[in-house]
Amino acid sequence: MGLHDNGTTGPVPGTGTGSGADADEDELAALALKILVAGGFGVGKTTLVGSVSEIRPLRTEEALSRAGELVDDTGGVDQKTTTTVAMDFGRITIRSGLSLYLFGTPGQDRFWFMWDELSQGALGAVVLADTRRLEDCFPAVDYFEHRRIPFVVAVNCFTDARRFGAHEVSRALDLDQGTPVVLCDARDKDSGKEVLIRLVEYAGRVHTARLLESVEPQAGSV
Repeated sequence: MGLHDNGTTGPVPGTGTGSGADADEDELAALALKILVAGGFGVGKTTLVGSVSEIRPLRTEEALSRAGELVDDTGGVDQKTTTTVAMDFGRITIRSGLSLYLFGTPGQDRFWFMWDELSQGALGAVVLADTRRLEDCFPAVDYFEHRRIPFVVAVNCFTDARRFGAHEVSRALDLDQGTPVVLCDARDKDSGKEVLIRLVEYAGRVHTARLLESVEPQAGSV
């Protein structure tokens, strides 16, 4: 299984275990896309990956310590007792032949060195936002905009948070025109799945447009 530059994973030619036309068709039919789930500390990244994953999610959580209080801002998430120190991993099948591999990024500043590794080959990203601490997702938004990785902003609607419309959130975050903003409940599988479908559709349009832009100059020179 290999990871391709466009965010897809699939069998590497010459490594299949099957034989004949049937094996070739199975390999061509299977498509896996790498998706990142990012955002600020305690915004619900681990919850989202766990709620939608059809396999037991891989989690790298550790208990918050007194030492961590000196570097981690826990304001607004006082009930949080653990933190992701490496990544979360899960998988969901969107439809027959299409699966998403989900990589949840750590939220604290001191673990951002891992983002460059996790973002390699990603099709796109979900940036989770909490309207009580909207500024916490600015670094993730800046990161993906700078690297031209398509993303959607998913507002995790906590019960005690004030509700804002998608347009208000987009304006507050100063998002590029066309960047989708969706409301969700990270605890709910169907809600999380809708976010991922929205991302795949949006990222597909972005990558297709970029491909056409790269081809047009060559076609004009013929």
